[in-house]
Amino acid sequence: MRTSYRLRVAAAVVSALLLGVAPRAEIIEQVLVKVNGEILTKSELEARQVSALRQLGRLNQRDRPTDTELRQMLNEVTPRILVAAVEEMLLVQRGKELGLKLTDEQFKAAIDNIKKDNKIETEEAFQAALKQEGMTIVELRAALERQRMTFMVRQREVMERLSVTDEETRRYYDAHKAEFSTPAAITLRELLVATPSGAAGEADAKKKADGIRSRALAGEAFDQLASELSDSPSKANAGLIGPINLEDLAKEIRDVVEPMKPGEVSQVFRTPGGFQILKVETLSTRDTTPYEKARDQISEKVFATKQQDEFNKYMDKLRSQAIIEWKNSDLKKAYEEGVKQGITSNPGA
Repeated sequence: MRTSYRLRVAAAVVSALLLGVAPRAEIIEQVLVKVNGEILTKSELEARQVSALRQLGRLNQRDRPTDTELRQMLNEVTPRILVAAVEEMLLVQRGKELGLKLTDEQFKAAIDNIKKDNKIETEEAFQAALKQEGMTIVELRAALERQRMTFMVRQREVMERLSVTDEETRRYYDAHKAEFSTPAAITLRELLVATPSGAAGEADAKKKADGIRSRALAGEAFDQLASELSDSPSKANAGLIGPINLEDLAKEIRDVVEPMKPGEVSQVFRTPGGFQILKVETLSTRDTTPYEKARDQISEKVFATKQQDEFNKYMDKLRSQAIIEWKNSDLKKAYEEGVKQGITSNPGA
């Protein structure tokens, strides 16, 4: 729960870049937007910006960004922050309409979790941490209540109204079978006889490769032959290649090995580097998880997509019914760009 001096300084720099004014010693609350009468102030936005940059690892104790770098960072995070801030206000307002609130028991449980997560063992240490954050217990409760209310509105107004049918999961499975399949894989050993320039050299190389293949068919260990006679870099590993997906092999190689069985040695065939011989060590077929085993996993995927879509529609509805008054045209543009991009919070959070 600590806020460093460096991050407080960063907030002042954020303010200067955001609003085009020099950092000042006194605090002047400036309203940036009103949402159904509820306001977002400059200092509240700055706090969200610093928090977002810190979470992304963009602000730290050692590397202070230049003004240009900080401006670029703000351009990246501010649309998302503004959309989230307006979204939170709309959800909290709806929560109040529904009579939602944070009970004493829920607040106590939340405090206990904060203490546990931050390894705070005494009430005195907790109060000191609050003071370090510049926050009172009343302000903390208000923040936790807003968080709780946004979650409960999502639950009641969106998630509890969703369901996934067997028809939907079956349709997803049929359209995305590759997600539930393991490709055929193969492990090979290769032996290459390089081809010197000239027709005579090529004939000699072919003759040598044919002789090696005959020795392999007669029972000599292919890995030993590859280690001693191959001109490929894989000779250092006794010619071993893989396992690799069969589909990732070049077509000319796949055409050779696909009809083969484990233990079989291929014919000698020409490649750009010379004459090659392959032995199939292992070959697995494509394995597809049956629908019945994948159904729960699919249901989760379909539900996640549906809840995001429905939550977006729900937020569009709340925005269309709200009175949103922007006091800063640049921030309005950033917010509208965020909405246009479909930026929103995670409805399952």
